[in-house]
Amino acid sequence: MEKHQSHRPNIPKPPLFIFLLHFLTLHLNISSAYEIPVKYFINCGSKETVNNGSRNFVGDKKSSTSKTGFFFTKPSSTDTNINQSPSNISALYNTARIFKEQSSYVFKTGGVNTTYLVRLHFFAFSSHTDLSTAVFDVSASGFLLLHNFTAQSSKRFPLIKEFFIPTNTSKFQISFTPKQSSFAFVNAIEVFPAPPLNFSLGEAKNAGEQQPTSVLQTVYRINVGGPRIESDRDTVWRNWETDDSYLVDKSSAYTYKTTVSFKNLFDETPELVYMSAKVMSNTTGNSKVTWSFVVNKTAGHLVRTHFCDIISISENTLAFKVYINSNISQEINATNYLRNYSPFHIDFQVGSHDSGVMNVSIGPVNPEIDKSPFLNGLEIFEITDTLTSMPAAATESNSPKTTVVSSVLGSVAFLCILAAGFYFFYKRRRSKAIENSVWSKRSSTTKHPVQNLNLGLKIPFSEIKSATKNFSPTQQIGKGGFGIVYKGILSNGTQVAIKRSSPGSGQGLSEFETEIMVLSKIRHQHLVSLIGYCEERSEMILVYEFMENGSLTDHLYNSDSPSLSWKQRLDICIGAARGLKYLHNDSPQVIIHRDVKSANILLDQNLIAKVADFGLSKSGPPEESHISTKVKGTFGYLDPEYFTSQQLSQKSDVYSFGVVLLEVLCARPAIDTHLPRDQINLAEWAKYCNNKGVIEEIIDPSIKTQINPNSLQKFMETAEKCLQEEGVDRPSMVDVIWDLEYALQYQQTPVPREPHEDSTITASSAFVMPDARRLPSLDSTIYIDDDSATLSENLPHLNAGESSPQMRTQNFDQ
Repeated sequence: MEKHQSHRPNIPKPPLFIFLLHFLTLHLNISSAYEIPVKYFINCGSKETVNNGSRNFVGDKKSSTSKTGFFFTKPSSTDTNINQSPSNISALYNTARIFKEQSSYVFKTGGVNTTYLVRLHFFAFSSHTDLSTAVFDVSASGFLLLHNFTAQSSKRFPLIKEFFIPTNTSKFQISFTPKQSSFAFVNAIEVFPAPPLNFSLGEAKNAGEQQPTSVLQTVYRINVGGPRIESDRDTVWRNWETDDSYLVDKSSAYTYKTTVSFKNLFDETPELVYMSAKVMSNTTGNSKVTWSFVVNKTAGHLVRTHFCDIISISENTLAFKVYINSNISQEINATNYLRNYSPFHIDFQVGSHDSGVMNVSIGPVNPEIDKSPFLNGLEIFEITDTLTSMPAAATESNSPKTTVVSSVLGSVAFLCILAAGFYFFYKRRRSKAIENSVWSKRSSTTKHPVQNLNLGLKIPFSEIKSATKNFSPTQQIGKGGFGIVYKGILSNGTQVAIKRSSPGSGQGLSEFETEIMVLSKIRHQHLVSLIGYCEERSEMILVYEFMENGSLTDHLYNSDSPSLSWKQRLDICIGAARGLKYLHNDSPQVIIHRDVKSANILLDQNLIAKVADFGLSKSGPPEESHISTKVKGTFGYLDPEYFTSQQLSQKSDVYSFGVVLLEVLCARPAIDTHLPRDQINLAEWAKYCNNKGVIEEIIDPSIKTQINPNSLQKFMETAEKCLQEEGVDRPSMVDVIWDLEYALQYQQTPVPREPHEDSTITASSAFVMPDARRLPSLDSTIYIDDDSATLSENLPHLNAGESSPQMRTQNFDQ
């Protein structure tokens, strides 16, 4: 038997990321199949045993440790599905155990210093208890696994949460803690020792040593280039997805498959993963192949990439690089890694990232020589750190000894917290003094751009405090990327919205200055007006005109605001488009907003739309075709061309506006992680529904019967053009306004259909949505009248079958 080889290259840590490389070469037939020493499969809330493939889930009713090896600690109840589940839903999801107070499943384990694979199954079936309303926490062995968890997205399909949890005790405990006035539930539980996957989880070596430090939660498990692998084809019952929906550019790679069989792989990866791969295409001119994933932006992640050279004719011919978010890279070459048909994996530990997007890429080391970078499989795990986790639930008995120890530990902890408080208070005072000193020094030599303007827009901090009643929570009306937004009234009686920068908000001086620089020089009916700003006492505060009806988002979803009619939505879209058109075409410098989304379209008391939040905007001379800049924006709205090339243009705003149009039609967010995975990205889901001929099914039900078919068709044609993959194929905002004006005209003036027209034609069959990429879902003051009124006045009444005229203008990106 050959010895497992491991290699850990000496690679410098890149800034902002911790890079962990773990290499393992796997030879064929080097280990026997993994035998699980002890396993628990529990059918919660039932006394029946349910067969689910090769697993038998035992009912937990009347469970006892002697018979089943597990028990739960507090009284609970059960619930049963009152409707017959669809044929594709297992009988495992017909019952659930419900907890009204904190309770735990406690398992007898075979030993200490073990990593357990835990799966929790949730399905909010129809019952007298609405399971979808449950809100609760789940913890295990001292780690907080799920916080404020709700199973609303599991109404149609079961939701399975998978974790790898190290423990150094002889008992393993999973606790469910309902939130106040709520309850917790679970349909099924799986617990068994994980195979030797060689994760660096910081296991304690022996019982009594320090607590293990990390848990991994599975986020994605991808069979790249191959089919979906169901759980029964994996020795530890893992599901592997296909990769196509995550591939940014489908033309950048092709699928390669082999019939060579791989048996008894060391880490129990199914052989099907290594029997296929995605290989970089040599015909498209791409420099990389990229897969993009939505991840928790506040958490670190472990990324495991799987490789097996099934494509080379001879050995020692391949060399390529793997990239994570363009910040971490590792060369894969024949000398250190690649041998024909020898599987291996490489792990990357990646820090948190504000974008909430993770890109995994492969590309050549030398594009002239290396033509075939490839990837076989990919797993992404979220890392949970015990330092930020809640403690596990208390055990069944609390002895006096435990109470004394807890009291002592509590006193020590209190003293530590008190000392830390004094330390950070001192540090904060000192850092503020240094910050003010540096600011004063800089101001005395080179004034920053805001000071150079010498604007009469400064508002004293004392007036800001008075206007917001000393920043009273009762005056808060929202919270954004810059900070908290307050409602206030200035001393002259003007009602205003006041944005106060918050520490750790992710935006700072640069965004503050950009907002002032842009809005102080322009005025337009469809742009939010800046009233003033304050920069006293290290504060960064922006004061705007007050918008009585909040954001467009508030009227589409997640609020109690009244629903908008279809005509109102069209008027709002046209108004926002006019604001963007002014930025692109009519301001002294071309301004690209860079963060167009429904939350940044505000509505006044008459529902007039105004574009807001210019902190990320960029400006440039009209003759420039694009601006090369670091990618910023909001995931789900990002232009894929800008995302991959880092070249920003007017058409980047046009793409984002296309996503807003779909939001307006469907009344759902651009990215909704509570939905099933194929529905998370709105643009992608709309494309899928359109291809299936069911686009009407995702329209907001409150307006579905209001929409004139011709108006809907024109509106969707506009969205289609905005969402084209290449910026050159997208319309200018001038053209967008024309098209939306026509959609409004169709809605206001119904057009009779000609006798020869097929009355069964729907809007979804009249156009084709583009194949949306999955992305990771800045001198004088100018006052300008709303120049777009002429468009409405001169718009001809339409006859059936007429197409809209296209206004030809000099565009920024032509």
